[in-house]
Amino acid sequence: MRIGMNPQKSEKKIELKSNHRVVIVAFIPKLEGYYESVFEVLKLNLQSIIATKNEFCEITVVNNGCCEIVVNYLNSLFTNKEIDCIIHHNQNIGKIDALIGAARTARESLITMTDLDILFVKGWQESIEEIFQTFNDVGSVSPISTYNAKSYGAISTLSKIILKRVNFNYEPIKENFDSQNKFFESFGWNKLERDDILWPVLEKNGVKAILGSHHQVITIRRDVLFSFVPFKPSFTLVGNNSEYEYVDLPNDLSGKMRLSTYRNYAFHMGNKIEDWMIEIQNNNLNSTNVSSVKTIKFKTNDIQNNKLNLFIYKVKKKFVKKIFKMFYDK
Repeated sequence: MRIGMNPQKSEKKIELKSNHRVVIVAFIPKLEGYYESVFEVLKLNLQSIIATKNEFCEITVVNNGCCEIVVNYLNSLFTNKEIDCIIHHNQNIGKIDALIGAARTARESLITMTDLDILFVKGWQESIEEIFQTFNDVGSVSPISTYNAKSYGAISTLSKIILKRVNFNYEPIKENFDSQNKFFESFGWNKLERDDILWPVLEKNGVKAILGSHHQVITIRRDVLFSFVPFKPSFTLVGNNSEYEYVDLPNDLSGKMRLSTYRNYAFHMGNKIEDWMIEIQNNNLNSTNVSSVKTIKFKTNDIQNNKLNLFIYKVKKKFVKKIFKMFYDK
């Protein structure tokens, strides 16, 4: 039996106070072997986001089958209102399903999807949002600057360059030399030997961005999640091309540009903390936050990721890559 009327029915609609949400999926089943130091990495990841985000950004963490000590830590952050939302799974449902599922519940215009081993640097949010606000047709931006991801998931961006719809050039960015080598070193890749390599740069109204990005951390427009990301579950624990199919390809199918920030604003830590990472976080804590624009709105796309669109994309991809390599690649 119901007594009285639910008071929520007489309330006004909810006012959204944030425009940006960060989503992190955590899978730390034990604190030994590969995972021996990953809990400390996760804590540094979350602490760096908390220290660098502004008041219009919220955090969602997905517990994807973590051990008890990690779950207790996440719950304490939620209780202390340092993070806004926790989604608990008793078992690992797979990284991409946990990530996309959580991201689709967000109501903010921009959603940053990040691995748990990313260290954020003060200014990342403002720099990303500046690119979204300045450039037309941006679908994703990463705070990790890289010069060697020009064609990965970026066919729509290359097309705009070929058609002269954006200002494009190559230039050296010596300030990114150390950060790029830290990124390469974190994966065991060969480091750069010279600091004068040429970076693919787009520019508009004095704002610069880098062509392309990797997918360890990426900020996307919310509508891409509903118009182009597959609705069927991935059922993939991790890797196996799942990030490409559910994050990278959908952004490219949307016809939007894939960019990264001109200066590097995040680092890949791997599964072990080093002294330089602690130093960066100390700098984060000693810096002042800069508020961003409160409201970020985009026109929503309603084109679905169907077989015809995918076929057209694959045909287009071959020609665009050849043309770009012929006239623009260096």
